[in-house]
Amino acid sequence: MGLTSVLWEIFNKPTMGDVLRELIMFIAPLWIAVIVGVLVGWAWKPKWVNLGCRDLVDASLSKVSNSSSIGLASIPSLNFLKFQLPTCMSGVSDDGLQTDAFNNQSTINPDCSSSRRQNSVLVTEDDLEHLCRLVEVKDGGPSWIHMMNRSTQTMRYEAWRRDPETGPPQYRSSTIFEDATPEMVRDFFWDDEFRLKWDDMLVHASTLEECPTTGTMVVQWVRKFPFFCSDREYIIGRRIWESGRSYYCVTKGVPFPSVPRHNKPRRVDLYYSSWCIRAVESGRGDGQLTACEVLLFHHEDMGIPWEIAKLGVRQGMWGAVKKIDPGLRAYLKERASAASLSRCAFMAQINTKVSADYLRSLDSCTNNSSEDEMLDSSKKPVGRNIPKLLVVGGAIALACSLDRGLLTKAVIFGVARRFAKIGRRL
Repeated sequence: MGLTSVLWEIFNKPTMGDVLRELIMFIAPLWIAVIVGVLVGWAWKPKWVNLGCRDLVDASLSKVSNSSSIGLASIPSLNFLKFQLPTCMSGVSDDGLQTDAFNNQSTINPDCSSSRRQNSVLVTEDDLEHLCRLVEVKDGGPSWIHMMNRSTQTMRYEAWRRDPETGPPQYRSSTIFEDATPEMVRDFFWDDEFRLKWDDMLVHASTLEECPTTGTMVVQWVRKFPFFCSDREYIIGRRIWESGRSYYCVTKGVPFPSVPRHNKPRRVDLYYSSWCIRAVESGRGDGQLTACEVLLFHHEDMGIPWEIAKLGVRQGMWGAVKKIDPGLRAYLKERASAASLSRCAFMAQINTKVSADYLRSLDSCTNNSSEDEMLDSSKKPVGRNIPKLLVVGGAIALACSLDRGLLTKAVIFGVARRFAKIGRRL
């Protein structure tokens, strides 16, 4: 009613000039606010906006050059990071053509003569050293923030998160499965064929290359994403090191030029998901090492805002994790029935043996390098740093002195956070 009355008063002006002048005075502030909002939003746009624009340009160019071969685009599921519903609505020709292309890209190299050198570069002892630092909480990163602690009769789960200064959020979790051996859990997570049965987010998995000598593999995954994103493609290099009955499993995104990129699914380059599998004491308190712990470290840049990703993780993490245990129990039953091993499970049993002394030597090298970094950082000048407390305190004082509503205060705090981050980098 308020808007109607204002417009009624404007149009009741005696002359047309008065009407136009009043309309301009009424509309001008709205346009100014829109222009300022667009400029501010574009100046502070996240990296995924640029990536999305490039995707649109690439898609339009490919439609011009290949208009006769493109069908209906797929509509990904509402499944968000495996934390939402596992339903999917797909198109007809686009996904079908690409899936056929994926199936034709598998180039297993049984003799390992040419691929071994390449795989040794993709997944190396440096990755093992990094994983050991993560396991021992000596990687020098930010402190872990506790997220949750849940349990069922046969599984205990605990999760942490941290936000590095650069890069996506990082997650650490400890999952303890009762009545499971490290070897079975290792095979379970490595078995892509069986994963397709319990991981409702995975829609395609194939082996691109493998080395029967070291067990190194290069695999290709396609995972479902929400309706506002296309599916995601992963080219993953993975390898297992064994120390006693502890298994250090490294999986990470690797370059693989022989597999061309597609507009859909979009390839995820920054991907890290590695874990340490080891026998631990059962929660029953009998002192027996009949349980298995999986320490997982995961981060990836999927091309969506990190705050949205963190919200999805918070809301649906436990709902996704508790589905793993039934999958593991089904896998144990299948293996107990003397079912034949899949190729991936067979490759999981080929790994590099390392001694506990070797892992301790990695730890000692890490401690020495950390001390050197602390000495170097102590020599850096601190006079140029802008105190974060000063910037944030000034923002609080300014926000409290202005009576302009929550939006103004939010903008002020956003600007203050930006300047505080700039001050830390100076």
